[in-house]
Amino acid sequence: MEEEAQDQQEAIIITERTVSSFAEATMDPTETPPRNLDEVEDILGYNFKNKCLLEEAFTHPSYYNTTKDYNHNKEAETKSFSFERLEFLGDAVLNFLVTKEQFFSYPDFSSGVLTRLRAANVDTEKLARVAVKHELHCYLRHRKPPLAEQIDEFMKEILEYPIHSNGLIDVPKCLADLVESIIGAIFIDSHSNIDIVWQVIRPLLEPMINGETLKTHPVTQLYEVLQKHNLKPQFVDSWKDSMAVEVLVDDQLVGRGICGSKKEIAHNRAALNALQGIQTILSAKDNSTSNDNTED
Repeated sequence: MEEEAQDQQEAIIITERTVSSFAEATMDPTETPPRNLDEVEDILGYNFKNKCLLEEAFTHPSYYNTTKDYNHNKEAETKSFSFERLEFLGDAVLNFLVTKEQFFSYPDFSSGVLTRLRAANVDTEKLARVAVKHELHCYLRHRKPPLAEQIDEFMKEILEYPIHSNGLIDVPKCLADLVESIIGAIFIDSHSNIDIVWQVIRPLLEPMINGETLKTHPVTQLYEVLQKHNLKPQFVDSWKDSMAVEVLVDDQLVGRGICGSKKEIAHNRAALNALQGIQTILSAKDNSTSNDNTED
């Protein structure tokens, strides 16, 4: 019995040394050590029974993606350990819970409005805001050097849009993935108890976008405004050359948007800029129609 206990103890020590060696082999010496995940439980107000789920939820795919194979002097793929599967689950759980709440909270809303409302409360930007508001991003384990700078820029840009930008700013997707992975982890840890999940997550989502704060996407709004005047926008894509998208109406330049990271954002910014500068054309169109009616 004593020999068996000793063997078990030695096995534990060897395992701990192996894990420690792996961590040292993959850790960038200039990298800031990850913060204590126990603090996350205080933020969430939820204590995980399975701490491995908590660690998995905060592990970006870049964190354990490669390790050194010293026998062959090359890098080898390691077994996948990241939040990707939990994120997949959390996305589905969150969509269901938000749908359920909004269905009963807004009995007079059509399915179309409910769809837009749900999308606004579960999209990438909304969830990324949740992550930075509660400083969950500070605990994300990753080896993606540009990410810290991207998050800092995102935090500056959202100051201009207190609730939602509707596609006007660049959002680090991994922040939204992090929130969804947390939801998935709580769902598994609580034995699929959606009531517990919602009790933990619902306060983090505040302020929820409601019927009054729900805004129309600038591209949709532009089409709606022009359609009333029998006009149609023409988007000119010169993003590869100048990182810009322009909007023409009746061959007149009415809007321009620039974004170096994503063409879609430049497109959205161009639509917003066009909405702000299109009144001259609309007034001329209305005056022309009015004069034609007078002559008749």
